[in-house]
Amino acid sequence: MLAPAAMNVAVIVAAGKGTRMGQDKLWLELQGVPVVGHTWQLFDRLSMVDRVVLVTRDPRREDLCSLGSTLQLTKPFDLVSGGSTRQDSVWNGLEACGHGCELVAIHDAARPCTHPEHIQACFAAAAEHGAVVAAERITDTLKRVDALDRIEDTVDREGLWSVQTPQVFRFALIRKALKEVRIKGLRVTDDAAACELLGFPVKVVPGRHPNPKVTYPSDLPYIRWLLANLSTEV
Repeated sequence: MLAPAAMNVAVIVAAGKGTRMGQDKLWLELQGVPVVGHTWQLFDRLSMVDRVVLVTRDPRREDLCSLGSTLQLTKPFDLVSGGSTRQDSVWNGLEACGHGCELVAIHDAARPCTHPEHIQACFAAAAEHGAVVAAERITDTLKRVDALDRIEDTVDREGLWSVQTPQVFRFALIRKALKEVRIKGLRVTDDAAACELLGFPVKVVPGRHPNPKVTYPSDLPYIRWLLANLSTEV
Protein backbone atom coordinates (compact mmCIF):
# COMPACT_ATOMS: atom_id res chain seq x y z
CA MET A 1 0.00 0.00 0.00
CA LEU A 2 1.28 3.43 -0.91
CA ALA A 3 1.91 5.90 1.91
CA PRO A 4 -0.34 8.97 1.88
CA ALA A 5 1.14 11.93 0.06
CA ALA A 6 2.63 14.59 2.31
CA MET A 7 0.51 17.69 2.63
CA ASN A 8 0.41 21.01 4.43
CA VAL A 9 -2.62 21.91 6.52
CA ALA A 10 -3.83 25.23 7.93
CA VAL A 11 -5.63 25.03 11.28
CA ILE A 12 -7.69 28.20 11.77
CA VAL A 13 -8.71 28.67 15.38
CA ALA A 14 -12.17 30.25 15.45
CA ALA A 15 -13.58 28.89 18.72
CA GLY A 16 -13.19 31.98 20.93
CA LYS A 17 -16.08 34.05 22.28
CA GLY A 18 -14.51 37.49 21.78
CA THR A 19 -15.22 38.63 25.34
CA ARG A 20 -13.00 41.71 25.04
CA MET A 21 -14.94 42.84 21.98
CA GLY A 22 -18.28 42.38 23.77
CA GLN A 23 -19.66 40.41 20.80
CA ASP A 24 -18.63 37.62 18.44
CA LYS A 25 -15.84 39.50 16.66
CA LEU A 26 -15.24 36.77 14.08
CA TRP A 27 -18.70 37.36 12.62
CA LEU A 28 -18.47 41.11 12.27
CA GLU A 29 -18.73 41.94 8.58
CA LEU A 30 -16.00 43.76 6.72
CA GLN A 31 -16.72 44.43 3.04
CA GLY A 32 -19.72 42.13 3.24
CA VAL A 33 -17.76 39.13 4.56
CA PRO A 34 -17.31 38.21 8.24
CA VAL A 35 -13.80 38.37 9.70
CA VAL A 36 -13.52 34.57 9.80
CA GLY A 37 -14.48 34.45 6.12
CA HIS A 38 -11.61 36.73 5.14
CA THR A 39 -9.15 34.55 7.06
CA TRP A 40 -10.57 31.38 5.51
CA GLN A 41 -10.27 32.82 2.00
CA LEU A 42 -6.70 33.89 2.72
CA PHE A 43 -5.55 30.33 3.38
CA ASP A 44 -7.76 28.82 0.71
CA ARG A 45 -5.87 30.87 -1.91
CA LEU A 46 -2.37 29.83 -0.80
CA SER A 47 -0.55 27.41 -3.08
CA MET A 48 1.45 25.91 -0.18
CA VAL A 49 -1.73 24.91 1.73
CA ASP A 50 -3.48 21.69 0.71
CA ARG A 51 -6.29 21.60 3.25
CA VAL A 52 -7.96 23.81 5.84
CA VAL A 53 -9.27 22.79 9.27
CA LEU A 54 -11.51 25.30 11.06
CA VAL A 55 -11.96 24.90 14.80
CA THR A 56 -15.24 26.44 15.90
CA ARG A 57 -17.82 26.55 18.64
CA ASP A 58 -20.70 24.14 18.03
CA PRO A 59 -23.34 26.91 17.79
CA ARG A 60 -21.39 28.36 14.84
CA ARG A 61 -20.86 25.14 12.92
CA GLU A 62 -23.94 25.56 10.75
CA ASP A 63 -23.04 29.22 10.12
CA LEU A 64 -19.58 28.18 8.92
CA CYS A 65 -21.07 25.57 6.62
CA SER A 66 -23.31 28.21 5.09
CA LEU A 67 -20.42 30.67 4.83
CA GLY A 68 -18.23 28.09 3.10
CA SER A 69 -20.85 27.58 0.41
CA THR A 70 -20.74 31.29 -0.47
CA LEU A 71 -16.97 31.86 -0.58
CA GLN A 72 -16.12 29.94 -3.79
CA LEU A 73 -13.49 27.87 -1.97
CA THR A 74 -11.11 25.58 -3.83
CA LYS A 75 -9.50 23.57 -1.02
CA PRO A 76 -11.03 20.73 1.01
CA PHE A 77 -11.89 21.68 4.57
CA ASP A 78 -13.10 20.20 7.83
CA LEU A 79 -15.01 21.75 10.72
CA VAL A 80 -13.94 20.68 14.20
CA SER A 81 -15.40 21.47 17.62
CA GLY A 82 -13.29 23.65 19.89
CA GLY A 83 -12.24 22.82 23.43
CA SER A 84 -12.50 24.58 26.77
CA THR A 85 -9.20 26.44 26.17
CA ARG A 86 -7.32 27.59 23.10
CA GLN A 87 -4.73 24.84 23.43
CA ASP A 88 -7.53 22.27 23.62
CA SER A 89 -9.02 23.74 20.46
CA VAL A 90 -5.66 23.56 18.71
CA TRP A 91 -5.29 19.94 19.80
CA ASN A 92 -8.69 19.11 18.30
CA GLY A 93 -7.60 20.79 15.09
CA LEU A 94 -4.37 18.80 14.97
CA GLU A 95 -6.27 15.57 15.50
CA ALA A 96 -8.28 16.38 12.37
CA CYS A 97 -5.19 16.92 10.20
CA GLY A 98 -4.87 13.19 9.56
CA HIS A 99 -2.01 11.04 8.32
CA GLY A 100 0.31 12.54 5.77
CA CYS A 101 0.37 16.01 7.27
CA GLU A 102 3.93 17.32 7.02
CA LEU A 103 3.65 21.00 8.01
CA VAL A 104 0.79 22.62 9.88
CA ALA A 105 0.10 26.34 10.21
CA ILE A 106 -1.89 27.36 13.28
CA HIS A 107 -3.56 30.73 12.79
CA ASP A 108 -5.96 32.95 14.71
CA ALA A 109 -9.16 33.52 12.76
CA ALA A 110 -9.07 37.08 14.10
CA ARG A 111 -6.02 37.89 11.91
CA PRO A 112 -7.55 38.29 8.44
CA CYS A 113 -4.85 40.59 7.01
CA THR A 114 -1.74 38.42 7.24
CA HIS A 115 0.17 38.86 4.01
CA PRO A 116 0.58 35.68 1.91
CA GLU A 117 4.27 36.53 1.52
CA HIS A 118 4.71 36.28 5.30
CA ILE A 119 2.82 32.98 5.49
CA GLN A 120 4.93 31.60 2.64
CA ALA A 121 8.10 32.65 4.50
CA CYS A 122 6.86 30.88 7.64
CA PHE A 123 6.21 27.64 5.74
CA ALA A 124 9.65 27.78 4.13
CA ALA A 125 11.34 28.41 7.48
CA ALA A 126 9.36 25.64 9.18
CA ALA A 127 10.45 23.14 6.53
CA GLU A 128 14.04 23.99 7.44
CA HIS A 129 13.86 24.59 11.21
CA GLY A 130 10.81 22.65 12.36
CA ALA A 131 9.10 25.36 14.42
CA VAL A 132 8.61 29.04 13.54
CA VAL A 133 6.38 31.95 14.51
CA ALA A 134 5.40 35.13 12.76
CA ALA A 135 6.72 37.94 14.95
CA GLU A 136 7.50 41.62 15.11
CA ARG A 137 10.39 43.22 16.97
CA ILE A 138 9.18 45.45 19.82
CA THR A 139 10.17 49.07 19.26
CA ASP A 140 8.10 50.86 21.94
CA THR A 141 9.45 51.59 25.41
CA LEU A 142 8.15 48.99 27.87
CA LYS A 143 7.16 49.69 31.49
CA ARG A 144 6.34 47.27 34.29
CA VAL A 145 3.25 48.49 36.18
CA ASP A 146 1.90 47.50 39.61
CA ALA A 147 -1.68 46.62 40.62
CA LEU A 148 -2.46 50.32 41.08
CA ASP A 149 -1.33 51.19 37.54
CA ARG A 150 1.86 52.85 38.77
CA ILE A 151 5.09 52.41 36.84
CA GLU A 152 7.60 50.29 38.74
CA ASP A 153 10.46 50.23 36.26
CA THR A 154 11.46 50.27 32.60
CA VAL A 155 11.92 46.93 30.86
CA ASP A 156 14.88 46.46 28.55
CA ARG A 157 13.33 45.78 25.13
CA GLU A 158 16.52 44.37 23.61
CA GLY A 159 15.74 40.95 22.16
CA LEU A 160 11.98 41.25 22.79
CA TRP A 161 9.51 40.35 20.06
CA SER A 162 5.74 40.42 19.81
CA VAL A 163 4.61 36.97 18.68
CA GLN A 164 1.74 36.60 16.21
CA THR A 165 0.29 33.89 14.00
CA PRO A 166 0.71 31.94 11.85
CA GLN A 167 2.88 29.58 13.84
CA VAL A 168 4.07 26.81 11.55
CA PHE A 169 5.50 23.47 12.67
CA ARG A 170 6.43 20.05 11.52
CA PHE A 171 3.24 18.22 12.37
CA ALA A 172 4.88 15.43 14.38
CA LEU A 173 6.77 17.98 16.48
CA ILE A 174 3.85 20.19 17.52
CA ARG A 175 1.63 17.18 18.17
CA LYS A 176 4.28 15.66 20.44
CA ALA A 177 4.81 18.97 22.23
CA LEU A 178 1.12 19.62 22.88
CA LYS A 179 0.57 16.02 23.92
CA GLU A 180 3.29 16.42 26.54
CA VAL A 181 1.69 19.65 27.76
CA ARG A 182 -1.66 17.89 28.09
CA ILE A 183 -0.17 14.93 29.97
CA LYS A 184 1.51 17.26 32.46
CA GLY A 185 -1.60 19.41 32.88
CA LEU A 186 0.22 22.58 31.82
CA ARG A 187 -1.23 25.69 30.20
CA VAL A 188 0.60 27.57 27.47
CA THR A 189 -0.26 30.96 26.02
CA ASP A 190 0.69 30.01 22.47
CA ASP A 191 1.63 26.91 20.54
CA ALA A 192 5.33 27.73 20.31
CA ALA A 193 5.51 27.65 24.12
CA ALA A 194 4.79 23.91 23.99
CA CYS A 195 7.88 23.40 21.82
CA GLU A 196 9.90 25.59 24.17
CA LEU A 197 8.93 23.35 27.09
CA LEU A 198 10.35 20.39 25.14
CA GLY A 199 13.57 22.32 24.69
CA PHE A 200 13.04 22.59 20.92
CA PRO A 201 14.19 25.93 19.47
CA VAL A 202 11.58 28.10 17.77
CA LYS A 203 12.64 30.60 15.10
CA VAL A 204 10.95 33.99 14.62
CA VAL A 205 10.04 35.07 11.09
CA PRO A 206 9.64 38.85 10.80
CA GLY A 207 7.19 40.25 8.27
CA ARG A 208 7.23 43.38 6.11
CA HIS A 209 3.47 43.95 6.26
CA PRO A 210 0.93 44.73 9.03
CA ASN A 211 -0.58 41.70 10.75
CA PRO A 212 -3.15 43.07 13.24
CA LYS A 213 -5.61 41.03 15.27
CA VAL A 214 -9.25 41.98 15.79
CA THR A 215 -9.46 42.44 19.56
CA TYR A 216 -11.29 45.71 20.28
CA PRO A 217 -13.90 47.69 18.31
CA SER A 218 -11.24 50.34 17.62
CA ASP A 219 -9.29 47.75 15.58
CA LEU A 220 -11.99 47.46 12.93
CA PRO A 221 -11.45 50.66 10.89
CA TYR A 222 -7.75 49.88 10.43
CA ILE A 223 -8.39 46.27 9.47
CA ARG A 224 -11.16 47.34 7.09
CA TRP A 225 -8.68 49.74 5.45
CA LEU A 226 -6.01 47.04 5.17
CA LEU A 227 -8.41 44.61 3.51
CA ALA A 228 -9.44 47.28 1.02
CA ASN A 229 -6.05 48.81 0.22
CA LEU A 230 -3.18 46.40 0.72
CA SER A 231 -2.23 43.93 -1.96
CA THR A 232 -2.41 40.30 -0.88
CA GLU A 233 -0.50 38.92 -3.84
CA VAL A 234 2.64 36.89 -3.11
